[in-house]
Amino acid sequence: MDLTDRSILLTGAGSGIGRALALELAQHPTRLALVGRRSEPLEEVAALVRRQGAEAVVISADLTADGAPAQVVAAAQEQLGGVDVLINNAGNVRAGRLEAIEESEVLAQIALNLTAPILLTRAALPALRASGEGLVVNVSSGLGLLGMAFYATYGATKAGIAHFGEALRRELHGEGVHVLNVFPGATDTPMMDSSGARAEHGFDYESPEAVAAATVAGMIGGELTVLRGESTGQMLARNREDPAGVDRILAAGKAELEKVVTGHSSL
Repeated sequence: MDLTDRSILLTGAGSGIGRALALELAQHPTRLALVGRRSEPLEEVAALVRRQGAEAVVISADLTADGAPAQVVAAAQEQLGGVDVLINNAGNVRAGRLEAIEESEVLAQIALNLTAPILLTRAALPALRASGEGLVVNVSSGLGLLGMAFYATYGATKAGIAHFGEALRRELHGEGVHVLNVFPGATDTPMMDSSGARAEHGFDYESPEAVAAATVAGMIGGELTVLRGESTGQMLARNREDPAGVDRILAAGKAELEKVVTGHSSL
């Protein structure tokens, strides 16, 4: 895909991977609809995008509100003149033992990480088809491929959006809309500020800029998946061959992991 002058709807654009994606995409240049709950960080990103010669509009919205996904897509179409690319990047996390997490916290993760992107994609499909070369990018997680203790709900939502993307790619094959799934590893973003997990716990951080660059390269190259994190790839291979062995490896550090991630929340 040639991204020049493409109209792109990007969620979770105010910080982290979303912010880095906006700045990476601005280099082509593109027309960006930046979506998030708070307008101030979105306006800051929009100003940076415009300085690079790209266009940017800001759409402040809670994607989990009733009707919000369709409203956001309609606003993006009106302000950009269409939607060629949808990037489902917005997400949240609440780690800890399942029984210690409030029901509202479980539902909040499902609503933003899974339900909202599905409904956004559904609403955007007519515009994506009309573009003639539409693209959906789902930002999942390495934890959507490898189940990790204390991230059961988060991992389920990220596995769900990845499976949704794979199924939709096959559903739309040959119809002018492609789907790319992205699996970041641990990334140094504000979403991770409340986590104490570090390299000794199996979390090897990389920059959001590196994830954004790999994602945009995957978009241009027509890739099916982008997987980040060398350790993630190694553990995934081991998990396929000996899942019980991975259980034993992770069990050795389970008590310490619980201590450092129990307070991890971006809700």
